Amino acid sequence: MTTVKKLRFGIILAINLLGLCVLGLYRPTHAAPPEESQPFANSVEQRAEMISQLKEIVAELKEQNALLRSGNLKVLVSLDKKE
Repeated sequence: MTTVKKLRFGIILAINLLGLCVLGLYRPTHAAPPEESQPFANSVEQRAEMISQLKEIVAELKEQNALLRSGNLKVLVSLDKKE
């Protein structure tokens, strides 16, 4: 009976040591850093770009309206010789 008890004790001790070794390898790690390329477009940058383009359009329309109102605009109509 003593050999059976020693065998059980040895098996339990081996299981506990194995478990401690496995837990000793465990290390809490931080999450992976975010990738530099974003999977989706940045909405803030898109809005800023749209606003700048709209400002350019408004400036061009003001120039065209000033030219039309000045009266210095001449329209020439010519016929194509191909027809």
